Amino acid sequence: MPEFVDALLREIGQRRDYLQNQEIRTIYFGGGTPSLLEHDSLNRIFEALQQSFFIARDAEITLEANPDDVNPDFCSFLKTTPVNRLSMGVQSFFDDDLHYLNRNHSAQQARDAIALVQDAGFEKITIDLIYGIPGLTEEKWLKNLELFHQTGIGHLSAYALTVEPKTALAQRIAKGKQAPVNENESIRHFALLLQSMEEAGFVHYEISNFARPGFYSQHNSLYWLGGHYLGLGPSAHSYNGISRQWNVAHLGEYLRQAGTEHCIEEKEVLTVVQRFNEYVMTSLRTSWGCDAEHILNVFGNRYNSYFHQSAQAFVTEGKLRREGERYFLTNKGKLFADGIASDLFLEEEIPIHG
Repeated sequence: MPEFVDALLREIGQRRDYLQNQEIRTIYFGGGTPSLLEHDSLNRIFEALQQSFFIARDAEITLEANPDDVNPDFCSFLKTTPVNRLSMGVQSFFDDDLHYLNRNHSAQQARDAIALVQDAGFEKITIDLIYGIPGLTEEKWLKNLELFHQTGIGHLSAYALTVEPKTALAQRIAKGKQAPVNENESIRHFALLLQSMEEAGFVHYEISNFARPGFYSQHNSLYWLGGHYLGLGPSAHSYNGISRQWNVAHLGEYLRQAGTEHCIEEKEVLTVVQRFNEYVMTSLRTSWGCDAEHILNVFGNRYNSYFHQSAQAFVTEGKLRREGERYFLTNKGKLFADGIASDLFLEEEIPIHG
């Protein structure tokens, strides 16, 4: 871990100009287990960020934490840092689900961790729950949502269980040691999720995210709204509106190359088609919808006309709703979000003539 922190500090210094002195509104420690970092290491990272970037006084600074890492000392330390938002991967309030997911924490540890961070004074908290887990009945899923509401937390991220190839879970399912995912159950769980969150006054502001007003994740919203960002660490992605680049994934290679241009594994300059497709995909996932006027202003009339014509079929099917120049997924459409977006994608640039 000390070698990793040293490498990260080198990269911070080397990438200080990437965002061209833009004010930093959000910082997110995640994609791994940052709650394992020693106090001194986390403080060194904060100091390096503050020296290298112009960070807004009211910046949202989020740290991901595993429930089993949360204890009174951890909470006391975090209150001395700029961290003002916590994200915890609870996944379920039932031990059998956590066992299926091979999680280290128990349901009781999850409940205790939530109480600890709330008692410590953290108001902006998000927890993750997973649905579509084999054995997760509708009654248990509703109980998960009930227990979430009882916490008073203002943000929930809820994801359908997907089994990625070559993972331990995929291997256990292939060998018949664990039950496979049932897609119909996931769809039913999603419908119950929408109903429960709407009744509780939460805004479904992105396909997998629900929040009370004032509790949206500003950091994740920046991704969905096409903002620019700098990713630091192994396999981290960066985007400046023109190109995307990502770091080497292998930890040993990252430790050797951090702070040099060799740390970047690949860089791609996005084509007009790629930028159009990305805007359609990300905007449709949000409560702000896909703005055809934005398409007109950024990509031109040909792309605007194409989008209107292509989207109309989904409006007719009741999967998209049109309000003025904006298109939104309906609850029916949310079940097919990825498919709808891909059907609206372009494969090649629209010619000027013909």
